[in-house]
Amino acid sequence: MISEEAPRALTGVIFDCDGVMIDSEEGNRYMYNKTLGALGLPPMTKEQEEYAFMATAIDAFRHMTPPEIHDRLEQIIRENIDYERDVLSRTKLMQGFEQFIHKAREKGLKLAIDTNRTELGIRRVLDFFHLPPYFDPIINSSNCAPKPAPLGAEKICAAWKTPPGKVLFVGDSENDKETAEGAGVLFAAFGGKGLSGDIEVATYADLEKILWG
Repeated sequence: MISEEAPRALTGVIFDCDGVMIDSEEGNRYMYNKTLGALGLPPMTKEQEEYAFMATAIDAFRHMTPPEIHDRLEQIIRENIDYERDVLSRTKLMQGFEQFIHKAREKGLKLAIDTNRTELGIRRVLDFFHLPPYFDPIINSSNCAPKPAPLGAEKICAAWKTPPGKVLFVGDSENDKETAEGAGVLFAAFGGKGLSGDIEVATYADLEKILWG
């Protein structure tokens, strides 16, 4: 568990995106199943859902589709999915997220994102929800090896010129946990999903209470 002193010594917080900043399960499920249906394939199984919600979108589609169409996947997705209409309209901000980031900034913490979304994907999220320009760096699968590789978190620590032990990674998957552990940063297991971490929280209200009382 995180020590009582650690929150006061934090330099910054890294956020995963899906399941942490936003609740995108409905939108992502619709995107995957609509595309699979257009290919004549059945909806996702539970195992495929679990994989898809941690992986990059293209890796998830490769996991669920025949190899002979993998070189055409991006074209197939574009032909079948209007991202704002089909996905973002079914997505919402996690309750308490905006309040948390405003409070974190007031307390002088740096904020960053480490997501397996592409550069375009995370920019669409930030723009659609009109989120403030607090996040720097923004690590994504277009500019870094995707999680669970620790490189993104390591790059953030280097950019901030801060030791990993003064950084908290908020994530909701084993990929996030492995990334945090590989980079040596503290891990907050978010969402009450039974994932273990240095701290476990179901909501941002829980996280605020642990960090700031």
